[in-house]
Amino acid sequence: MTRYFETSDVTIYNDDSREAWKHLPEHSVDAIVTSPPYFGLRDYGVDGQIGLEETPDVYIDGLADLLTGYGERVLKPGGSLWLNLGDSYASSGPRGGEDVGETSGLADKKKKESQRRAGHVSGFPAKCLLMIPERVALALIGRGWILRNRVVWAKPNGMPSSVTDRLATKHEALFHLVRRPRYYYDLDAIREPHIVGGSRPFGNASSREASSHEGGKNPGDVWSIPTQPYTDAHFAVFPRELIRRPILATVPEGGTVLDPFFGSGTTAVMARSLGRKTIGVELSKEYCELAARRFTQNVMDFGGGS
Repeated sequence: MTRYFETSDVTIYNDDSREAWKHLPEHSVDAIVTSPPYFGLRDYGVDGQIGLEETPDVYIDGLADLLTGYGERVLKPGGSLWLNLGDSYASSGPRGGEDVGETSGLADKKKKESQRRAGHVSGFPAKCLLMIPERVALALIGRGWILRNRVVWAKPNGMPSSVTDRLATKHEALFHLVRRPRYYYDLDAIREPHIVGGSRPFGNASSREASSHEGGKNPGDVWSIPTQPYTDAHFAVFPRELIRRPILATVPEGGTVLDPFFGSGTTAVMARSLGRKTIGVELSKEYCELAARRFTQNVMDFGGGS
């Protein structure tokens, strides 16, 4: 593998994530926190890239195999996978990506246009929601993963949609998966303050007392987190708050996070701020350079984005 950049707490490899897992040290990371390219929504200008497969099934199987490779070889036995995925529609554009807000459209809509005609994804009627995230999760379960949570990432500032015959998409999925029933998890690290002065909870006093925790309440599986722009990336990106809880809950202090779709480095930004290390794999040299420049400058905020 090509080691593009390294500090004491961040290592970036410029490599194909489909191959990198074979060369990373065995059982070396505490959690995988990542957001792969969504199916049919963006062309990064790289031949054979993930997300521009001929069919949803090829995309789903390839992504599930890739993540299972990391899970079996690189992830510690008690480690976790946090997977963020958005969905796609079987219409509009050469790869079937109907407008779904900030994830819509290909970078170059003329590329590979001959490979799939607008409005056609094999096996699906035009305009049909493909249910890609759920199908990836099921494929991972079939490969031995245990699905612990499907977190709903609600976007209060989701971008307007031009579609007029359905509701605008204002959420995405964040799946938490593990390889074995017992795994590292620190719920206390992500508890939220109890609401004071709110409506009376159900149940009697003893049951309320038993369910209360002095450290705060369980945050639940619906997270309202605004999208965050980053000007150098030219589109809305992985918000830092979306990965703060996964890192705190499933990576011990001083532990290591892996992002096999590193992009411009959000995972490492949050991991560094929380005292964790990061290994990133990124196919694009442009993004490797962007991330390396940020860490060289030791910028922690990065302008509010990924």
